[in-house]
Amino acid sequence: MVSDSGIHLHARGEWHEPSLTLRTIRFQKGLYAQFHHLYVLQAGTATLALEGEEPRSLQAPTIAYMPPQSRCELHMAAGAACFIIGASPQIIVDAIGDRAESYALRIFSERPWFMAEPDAGAVNELQPLVAGFVRELGDPSRASWMAIAAYMRLILMALWRAAGTEAAEQRGRGGGASVLQRYRQLVEIGFRQHRSITDYARELGVTTDRLHSICRSELGRSPVQLLHERVVQEAKLRLERSARTVQEISDGLGFRDPTYFSHFFKKKTGFSPAIYRDLARKSEASTVTLSSGYADWP
Repeated sequence: MVSDSGIHLHARGEWHEPSLTLRTIRFQKGLYAQFHHLYVLQAGTATLALEGEEPRSLQAPTIAYMPPQSRCELHMAAGAACFIIGASPQIIVDAIGDRAESYALRIFSERPWFMAEPDAGAVNELQPLVAGFVRELGDPSRASWMAIAAYMRLILMALWRAAGTEAAEQRGRGGGASVLQRYRQLVEIGFRQHRSITDYARELGVTTDRLHSICRSELGRSPVQLLHERVVQEAKLRLERSARTVQEISDGLGFRDPTYFSHFFKKKTGFSPAIYRDLARKSEASTVTLSSGYADWP
């Protein structure tokens, strides 16, 4: 794990008081080039200019979330007040964790999200979490990696719910949901337990042949291939974006020992975990990307 003494290389937290003049803030700049950013406008107006898109006018109280690929700058009008927080991919990995909601949060965290209209309720719910994040970073006697990751987890959950994603997913679990969709939800919850395809089919109320046919016809892969792809994708993300050891990653993914995990990973990717991590680090400053993002699993 990265030591807490390096937390300011992985997180930023700022409160901007109202000013008499227009201010411009560039999010992905220098140290913050690969950060995920959250902007909470509490008073006044601002304009958010995303690269390749028309500028967005923002009216307080409102929220904007930008992943690293959303190159943008913010023009705050006189009198505007806001919080700005940012987190590195390593913080995001720890914040999202490996629980039932984790895959949905990963997908959410890869896409920009803007509140459709001012929403005081959502901003008021988020404000103490963001203020706590900023306060934690601003206190030299604290500034804990664990605390920052915990705040970021709660913030992402609040954003996900404010976006209505949780409610939409709950509706999708009803009788009209496809077997494939429900299989993927079950895999997300249970892929670390290395359950058999027979177990998944039984829980879905279909035969293994039927599940195999659905996965093949919809995605061109067998249920086992989809399950293994999910494990490999999680392993890649952990190797690329966290400082956990290979053994810690192996344990977290439910493998009985690191050697078995290494053999599995090399069979699926052509690289040992250690070599893959080394290649990922060497490619950070180049245009080569070994894993394109959280949404690689189909």
